Amino acid sequence: MSHDTPFMTTIIGGFVLAFIFGAIANRCRLPTLIGYLVAGILVGPRTPGFVASQSLVPALAEIGIILLMFGVGLHFSVKDLLSVRGIAFPGAIIQIVLGTVLGALMGIVVGWSLGGSIVFGLALSIASTVVLLKALQENRILETDRGKIAVGWLIVEDLVIVLALVFIPAAASSYSLGSSAANPLSSFVSQCVGFDIGISGLIIITLLKVFAFIGVMLVFGRRVIPWILHMIFYTGSRELFRLGVLAIALGFAYGSSQLFGVSLSLGAFFAGMILAESELSQSAAQESLPLRDAFSVLFFISVGMMFNPDVLISNPILLIMSVIIVVFGKSFIAFMVVIAFGRSVATALTIAASLSQIGEFSFILAALGVELEILPDQARDLIVASSIISIILNPLIFILAESLQSIIIFRCSKLLRKTSGCMESDDNTCIEQDAQEEVLMESVLEQKEVDLQKTDLCDHVVLVGYGHIGKIIVQNLKAAGISILVIEDSEKRIEELRSSYKSSFNGKY
Repeated sequence: MSHDTPFMTTIIGGFVLAFIFGAIANRCRLPTLIGYLVAGILVGPRTPGFVASQSLVPALAEIGIILLMFGVGLHFSVKDLLSVRGIAFPGAIIQIVLGTVLGALMGIVVGWSLGGSIVFGLALSIASTVVLLKALQENRILETDRGKIAVGWLIVEDLVIVLALVFIPAAASSYSLGSSAANPLSSFVSQCVGFDIGISGLIIITLLKVFAFIGVMLVFGRRVIPWILHMIFYTGSRELFRLGVLAIALGFAYGSSQLFGVSLSLGAFFAGMILAESELSQSAAQESLPLRDAFSVLFFISVGMMFNPDVLISNPILLIMSVIIVVFGKSFIAFMVVIAFGRSVATALTIAASLSQIGEFSFILAALGVELEILPDQARDLIVASSIISIILNPLIFILAESLQSIIIFRCSKLLRKTSGCMESDDNTCIEQDAQEEVLMESVLEQKEVDLQKTDLCDHVVLVGYGHIGKIIVQNLKAAGISILVIEDSEKRIEELRSSYKSSFNGKY
């Protein structure tokens, strides 16, 4: 029996090269995702040597995206989603519109058609799910208020993509056929009602399907998903429980996509978010983590495989313009939008850094535009190259954002000293202000009133973070009779702490 199949060679070759170059990147103190991208370029069709399957890798990478969004949903309740709707929904819409305008203007200047320019601009305005969530996790801000806003922003972008993938083919059909008859859904509905519903009717149908999906998941899914997992859990089989978690994540993602036309990642996110209300959510997250990390690596390999080196030589100016729009243009727009909504500078910088890249949704739009012959191949190559460059730069953008926060704190510190009449040389009068300065700067940065929390504990252990490992530490210290103070920034975990222990602070880090 021959073992040399495209599936086996793609999986083995992809993982081995990703491990090698990921380790090299880590050794050079670079983000491991850079190594994964290099591995993808090497196994791509435009470089000599081994070529991985161009159909298998993206399909396997989609599993990683599904598990990633399912894992995020497990730490993101319905209450969390509703709490950020006031900024995530309007903010994301404004950022997408203005970002699309920037990209479209570039396309018009280059000489592309209006439709192609709009698709190009939309592709540059949509951030990658994998890169955004990976950045939030690595910077440990996924479960903070800033992280919740970023995830809410991402969900709105997902919904926009759902509408765009319906609208673009319908619009292209209308221009070529003069009606929406080329679309099977609109054609069927038009026959039922006796007249052509047009693009607007198709968009209304899509919105109704999205609302139906949300309603079904919140009403039906809220009862079924936890019930299924509890039934599996009480069998006592860990293997069956792990399989059940994967079946729920993949099954509900696929079913939602087929029945309601939403993206696979959106279906997985809602499945995880509903399961988050169950006490088994932590166990489900632990079981899905290894496969999630392994398959998400394939996403970066698939991105590298699409890279065309010729674009670096043939269109360097256009590539630089595209990268500037992605990394700086839409990030600046997002920053100003968040500030305009009265949020803190720290939140604005986090959102701006999170959105300074593009990924899988941009590739889908680019492929659709080329297939419909409204987007030139040149634009698709620019989108892919811009994605790789922006993904490589994204960790550096987060470092820059942290540096800007430090600069703001320093400037505010000098301003407070000056306005309070405290001179650096006057040590006696500045001692008390120095003690309060850090708290005051955090207040300025977060735009909140200063509320110092006090504790009567002494000779105690201070623990920052109450995740899975934190819970084990707390249990062991309590069993040993050691006093402990826990600092946590997740509202859900704070409530859990306060129900069991009195000594817990709501902190930001």
